[in-house]
Amino acid sequence: MPFTVAIIGRPNVGKSTMFNRLTGKQHAIVDDTPGVTRDRREGAGSISDLEFSLIDTAGLENAYDDSLESHMRQQTEMAIKDADITLFLVDGRAGVTPLDDFFANWLRKQKTPTLLVVNKCEGKAGKNGLYEAYGLGLGEPIPFSAEHGEGLSELYEALEPYSNVDPQTLEGIDIYTETEDEGLEDQEDEVRPLKLAIIGRPNVGKSTMINKMLGQERLLTGPKAGVTRDAIAIAWEYEGREVRLVDTAGLRRKARIKEKLENMSVGDTLRSIRFAEVVILVLDANAPLDKQDLTIARHVVEEGRALIIVVNKWDIAESRAATAKRMEDRLQTSLPQVRGVPIVMVSSKTGKGLRKIMPAVLQAYKYWNTRVSTGALNRWLLHTVDSHPPPVSGLGRIKLRYITQARTRPPTFILFSSRADKLPESYMRYLINQLRVDFDMPGIPIRIHARKGENPYANK
Repeated sequence: MPFTVAIIGRPNVGKSTMFNRLTGKQHAIVDDTPGVTRDRREGAGSISDLEFSLIDTAGLENAYDDSLESHMRQQTEMAIKDADITLFLVDGRAGVTPLDDFFANWLRKQKTPTLLVVNKCEGKAGKNGLYEAYGLGLGEPIPFSAEHGEGLSELYEALEPYSNVDPQTLEGIDIYTETEDEGLEDQEDEVRPLKLAIIGRPNVGKSTMINKMLGQERLLTGPKAGVTRDAIAIAWEYEGREVRLVDTAGLRRKARIKEKLENMSVGDTLRSIRFAEVVILVLDANAPLDKQDLTIARHVVEEGRALIIVVNKWDIAESRAATAKRMEDRLQTSLPQVRGVPIVMVSSKTGKGLRKIMPAVLQAYKYWNTRVSTGALNRWLLHTVDSHPPPVSGLGRIKLRYITQARTRPPTFILFSSRADKLPESYMRYLINQLRVDFDMPGIPIRIHARKGENPYANK
């Protein structure tokens, strides 16, 4: 069983770069700006045959008030308690600072053993900082370069004695990777975690909602928009079903994105949507479904993900009945391709309505995995064409010969026609709507691809 390693240190010493190096994936956002990482992130790390769970943390600040920095420090303290070994990172180029010295004194009092790692030691630039690190009283420092991968063998030797430590239980986190789910398609749905992404504009209460659902202050929250920067995925269990729940940075219009960091956060959020299965779009009850919300929703649908709309701050909503009616009308006119998408009204502050979210998620996931037999589809096609035939085009009426389901997630169908290129978009929408109604698939994207040709099974 792998043991658990927490990477800690003051801001901008290279913790996220080291996390990326040891996990072999570039998923923690890295920038020269101090304080990029805020929530703790976890992943599977390794050096050669040595495997361990790895925790990336926010930069340690000497703050003990109600500030964001203080909450970040508390998250780091929780990570240290969960870990079997702590890697305390200092910047070899900058040398040992008073903040490094302060937290070294604090770490010596903790029960979790600590290894001192001096980062940015490539070349001669970090030598002075390496020598200064001996004065921190944490044993012999390990010279390292997270950016260039130098010092991995020394780190291996220092970590190897802890590989036989019984690991503590983590309610852990992982990040989405394109290769993680390879080979899982044939497994039972009940076995693999349901991948659920929480998205929305900044400051609509996504992190607060997740904390309330989890029953713990797992994610940083605050009144200021943009607290969350990385897409943080949390392993969770809901009524016996494993869920990998992802909190994401708020999405704003491109014209309003000025900073490089926000641009990277948005890219992280969009990638989380791409690898999710169900996506919850969180809205503010007092400004629901504006142009940006609809743009985000369309992106989710274009990616083929099941969509749930959660309206937060319902406890302070103005004119609730009028707001609900306006939202339903807006969805019907602006997002007809997912007609019947579920809407859940909640208050993250009071917890009211939150119990309705996961049943809606599981139902949407079920619809998203719908498979219809070929026989039922072709009986449906015959009846549907009789009720509303395709239009006449040029040489005569277009004939629809055969339909079959190519895949699920989302339900995707292949329609064989005499002149597939002449089928108007309006008739394709009609077929999709009829499929949705007749086979009970509300609120999920459905795709039909028209192909020219005869019934491929006619002579079999």
